[in-house]
Amino acid sequence: MAAPLPSKEDWFDWEGDCPLNIPLDQLIIYELHVRGFTRHPSANVTAPGTYLGLVEKLDYLQALGVNAIELLPVQEFNELEYYQLIPGTDSNYRYNYWGYSTIAFFAPMARYSQAAAEGRGGQDVVKEFKTMVKECHMRGIEVLMDVVFNHTAEGNERGPTLSFRGLDNRVYYMLAPEGQYYNYSGCGNTFNCNHPVVRKFIVDCLRYWVVEMHVDGFRFDLASILTRAHSQWHKPSQSQTNSRNGNSNANGLQSMEEDLDQGIMEEGAGVPTGTPLTDPPVIEMISEDPVLRNCKLIAEAWDCDGLNQVGAFPHYGGQWAEWNGHFRDTIRQFVKGTEGPWAAAFAQAMSGSPGLYSQTEPAEGEWWANNGGRKWKGGRAPAHSINFVTAHDGFSLADLTAYNEKHNDANGEDNRDGESHNLSWNCGEEGETTTPSVLRLRSRQTRNMAAALLLSHGVPMIQMGDEYGHSKGGNNNTYCHDSELNWFNWEQAGQDETGYARFFRCLVNLRKQRPELRRCSFMDGGAMTWHGTMPGEAEWKEDTRLVAFTVSSPSQGGLYCAFNTSHRPQTVVLPHWPGQVWQAVMDTGKAAPYDFLEADNELSQDQVDTARAQMGMWTSEGCYPLLPYSSIVLEAMPEQQNQNGRARAASQTRSNRAGQATMQSQGMSRGSPESNALQHAVTSSQSEISSPPTQRQVDPAPAAGDRQT
Repeated sequence: MAAPLPSKEDWFDWEGDCPLNIPLDQLIIYELHVRGFTRHPSANVTAPGTYLGLVEKLDYLQALGVNAIELLPVQEFNELEYYQLIPGTDSNYRYNYWGYSTIAFFAPMARYSQAAAEGRGGQDVVKEFKTMVKECHMRGIEVLMDVVFNHTAEGNERGPTLSFRGLDNRVYYMLAPEGQYYNYSGCGNTFNCNHPVVRKFIVDCLRYWVVEMHVDGFRFDLASILTRAHSQWHKPSQSQTNSRNGNSNANGLQSMEEDLDQGIMEEGAGVPTGTPLTDPPVIEMISEDPVLRNCKLIAEAWDCDGLNQVGAFPHYGGQWAEWNGHFRDTIRQFVKGTEGPWAAAFAQAMSGSPGLYSQTEPAEGEWWANNGGRKWKGGRAPAHSINFVTAHDGFSLADLTAYNEKHNDANGEDNRDGESHNLSWNCGEEGETTTPSVLRLRSRQTRNMAAALLLSHGVPMIQMGDEYGHSKGGNNNTYCHDSELNWFNWEQAGQDETGYARFFRCLVNLRKQRPELRRCSFMDGGAMTWHGTMPGEAEWKEDTRLVAFTVSSPSQGGLYCAFNTSHRPQTVVLPHWPGQVWQAVMDTGKAAPYDFLEADNELSQDQVDTARAQMGMWTSEGCYPLLPYSSIVLEAMPEQQNQNGRARAASQTRSNRAGQATMQSQGMSRGSPESNALQHAVTSSQSEISSPPTQRQVDPAPAAGDRQT
């Protein structure tokens, strides 16, 4: 096939760019929507909502500490797929905002390009995308793409004919004998991924984005569909052809129904169409491809027909990691104090989910792992668990602590859409409130879930906006809103009135500094020890509300972490490590910025030392108090180093006393607002706290699908 040669204008200067190859266990992923990241007026960028707009804000991501961004779909999609006036509104229209309806698999989304907005051509759109990737790499940030190969924008038999249906409907879609579309995606059709033609198309597409666009990896939406047996067609025999010629219509054309009946092979892959395959050809091709096998490959290991392969997705020697939906559900259940086996499940989640990724014997309820997926069970590492508490579909982190129920009325579907399985707790009042006790509890719970995410073994994924407390007003299915409901609010993030943004930055920094939180293999019994209120006496009862653990590091001593998910305060006795003393690092029971003791532009080193010295009355006695629904991190320090810090704090205290004497001589009372500022910041009054309702045990379920439901 003839094609024009590339012109000089098509050339792009990569300036020596090459893959960063950050080890999987070192990743901290940030799930990001390109348009939503800089579309808000407060972004104050020259190219809002575009790849170049993202480039203008890369310094923010670098300061946050993440080293990988996972882009919601950026392959050309139909943003007007749902376009209509939302019922009950005058001017709000429904868009395909998330982008899970691909049209052109080899093209970056033009609407996300400043070049397209200025009327320039496709090559300039491509160059703008490449510029974004290059600039990310310059800042040590990898680029991962969320790709959709489970279905296309053509829908079912009533959908538009855009490409594949016209090229060869029988090859590209999974069809039943009478021509109906299988719908494992929940979006009307299912891409026939394991057909020889289709799987080559998928591999070619992925290679293009790696070789030509320099992306570092992919997250596969509803990846379990890529493991299902394809439907297969064959050419009819001569006798069948003659028979058809005798039954043609007035135009001499065979009816579709007759053609389907003559051509379908019900078991074209050797098993019924749609059967999950132990060795799916397309997954094997991707895993063994010389280009793709060095990329990050992340599976959303379930689909909309109930197939759940978390812990046993075909990984071909550990090539694939997985979104861990069990982690999400467990953290939510335990942190809000749900009755059930959640303390033990929480310990599993925090230690990298060894039951899913290390143990070869599947649990009784794991259908796939007990059948076709048994060969893929175990033999992997903590980094194969992509840990997340929230994602683009579902509640934001702030809404998890503010709403018991979804509030999706803005979608115009009478609140019928969206996931009802949210495992959230409003902390006593539904939605917005001014009640101080509820706000304090929500503040602690938000921090507790962030701490669980970033202290856990595995690869953490942060959802865009969670770091500053972005709320969607209880809407857990914002697929159709290209509005401030989804846009990143830079003004709110910059003001950081809640202190969440600083708390996230400090947690990320702690994770990057402490190798014991980034294990590349599962720990032996000595490196991670579990505790209760007493050292080494962990309890795993259904009413257990406190889980504590130590992780040791030969070079840095180690960390002590504890989570109290009871409505009662608790005091823990700390493990005794010879020659080491414990000092406070994080306490979600403290008001910001004293929730995280790290010297920065919010806290000086003197203030950090003073705050630690104040808690020394507890740690020197080998114990520490936890407020209801709070978590702590302490670090083991050499005793001499700790004494030096106390000496600095004592010196600062003497200086403060001298300053207070000066203030009093100038007429400022000891109890004035100025002199009480630090005291008020360090301690906050507590009032009665309502307990979450006791819930029956709920088996972990897949996240809501990345689409309208």
